[in-house]
Amino acid sequence: MTSKFPFNLKISLIVVTMIFFVGCSESQKDKTPWVDLFDGQTLNGWSIVGGNALYEVKVGAVVGTAVSNTPNTFLTTDQMYGDFILELDYKVDSSMNSGIQIRSNSVPNYRNGVVHGYQIEIDPSERAWSAGIYDEQRRGWLFALTDNKKAQEAFKQDE
Repeated sequence: MTSKFPFNLKISLIVVTMIFFVGCSESQKDKTPWVDLFDGQTLNGWSIVGGNALYEVKVGAVVGTAVSNTPNTFLTTDQMYGDFILELDYKVDSSMNSGIQIRSNSVPNYRNGVVHGYQIEIDPSERAWSAGIYDEQRRGWLFALTDNKKAQEAFKQDE
C-alpha cells in the first residue's frame, strides 16, 4: 500500500514530532548544593563588627540585642561568597530599624574598617521601607519604597 504523503514530508513530520517531545521534556534541575550559613547552635563562622550589640544563639535562632546610643553593630560571615540566593526568616523589635547587609565589606583602608555596602532594609516603622535598598556608609538610599505600596504592605510585624 502506498502512502498519501511524500517521503520528505514523512521525515519532516517525524523530525517536528521529535523536537516537540524533546522540547517538552523536563529541564535538568540545578544541582548546586545549598550552603547553610548558620549551624543552628553556635556562631562559628561569624564575627561581630562595629558597635556594642550582643549576638547569641537562642533556641536555634540568632538573636541580636541592640544597645541604645551606640554605633551600628554587624554580624558578618567570615567567608566571602559569590552569587547566591539568601533565604531567611526574621523578626524585629517594632521600635528598631534593622537590615541585612549583602555584598558588604569592612576593610581597614575604608573609613577605618566601617562596614559599607548594600543593605536590604528591615523597617517596622510607619514609613514601611522594608526591602528597600540602602548603600550603607556610601551613597544612601538606592531604592526607597516611597512609591511601591505593595512592597510597603508586604512586611507584617510579628508574622
